[in-house]
Amino acid sequence: MTRALDRDIRRLALPALGALVAEPLFLLTDTALVGHLGAVPLAGLGIASVVIQTVVGLLVFLAYATTPLVARRLGAGDPTGAVRAGIDGVWLSIAVGAVLLAVGVPSSAWVVGLFGASPEVAQAANTYLAIALWGLPALLMTLAASGLLRGLQDTRTPLVVAGAGFATNAALNALFIYGFGWGIAGSAAGTVVASWGMAAAYLVIIVRAAVRSGARLSPHVSGVGSALRSGGWLLVRTASLRVAMLATVFVATGFGTSELATVQVALTIFSTLAFVLDALAIAGQAMIGHGLGASDVPRVRAITRRLLQFGVGGGALLGLAIAALSAVLPFVFTTDVSVTGPLTTVLLVMAVGIPVAGYVFVLDGVLIGAGDARYLALTGIVNLAVYLPLLWLAGGTDSTGWLWAAFGLGYIGARAVTLGLRACGSGWIVTGTR
Repeated sequence: MTRALDRDIRRLALPALGALVAEPLFLLTDTALVGHLGAVPLAGLGIASVVIQTVVGLLVFLAYATTPLVARRLGAGDPTGAVRAGIDGVWLSIAVGAVLLAVGVPSSAWVVGLFGASPEVAQAANTYLAIALWGLPALLMTLAASGLLRGLQDTRTPLVVAGAGFATNAALNALFIYGFGWGIAGSAAGTVVASWGMAAAYLVIIVRAAVRSGARLSPHVSGVGSALRSGGWLLVRTASLRVAMLATVFVATGFGTSELATVQVALTIFSTLAFVLDALAIAGQAMIGHGLGASDVPRVRAITRRLLQFGVGGGALLGLAIAALSAVLPFVFTTDVSVTGPLTTVLLVMAVGIPVAGYVFVLDGVLIGAGDARYLALTGIVNLAVYLPLLWLAGGTDSTGWLWAAFGLGYIGARAVTLGLRACGSGWIVTGTR
């Protein structure tokens, strides 16, 4: 059975990893191309991209809520219901995208103004954001559609779509920015076109799946409501994570410029490692939902154990790699000695906590796959309540090493405790289609 589980995990996790890596490549491409326009457009892109990333990050529940709903019905032998649940998730994403577009376009200048940038940077940021917002509904549709396919145990198609979208985005950005001379507006326009191209590709895939399964393409009020309820709890869970990250950056800002730079690089490295471990979480979402839909509790337990072995073991290997490179890796990002020295210490602390992060990310995916969103939301608030006093204590040290210990060991450790307690019980194991 272990070999079969390993095969299924690899089949789902490896393509998921590729798709996850493709997502930040969009921003890297925009950054590289806009960077040659000068410091002002690059700073403007930085502000606008933070706004877009925050919105999309908070709404990732459109994928995470859809995957377990689809997987459960598929596991229960109801492929028509599975596709129908995914279609309802896509309709929800369309509704949310329309609301955000209606609110975001007229308020984009106000949002940019909150950052207090110079007039030139604010103008560049607003130019990008006002255009990029038109691609937001497409990005949300892509999230929901990828959740549908993951629930159908297909992570290869999202990889293909993401790869094609990245290549199209890069080509269009180069053409619009330099070929047409549109500047930063061309970068936003290229991303919008690429985003809608991805959404169109997913719509074709969804229509074909609906035809094969006999599912109707029209929305079902009960199905959309179910996705919204689950998504609401997941939104709270994601918001608590975002608050923890923002609070960490806020405290680092008070330390000084070099300390903030140190923590920013550390968060970038940590986020990169998270992509690897999140691939296991996505596999967990799909496999756990399917197993519970099939009422196969022994398989669900076996999947959880095996994923944890991969998560903790993979985290240990990544931790060893970070520790081994801790004296060298900082120079990849900067030669400023006020950053490289403290960053080496932070990386050593990070290396200790990465196996715990692997445990956390896997269990997070398992419980999302089980549809245990309410528990994740409530304990997200508890974890934040544990972390904030630790963060306050770390703030009094003026040490980035202690700051990262508070985040990488304290906050992640609190999540490990709350997730582990839930996984040890059986309250999250609810079989059937719910």
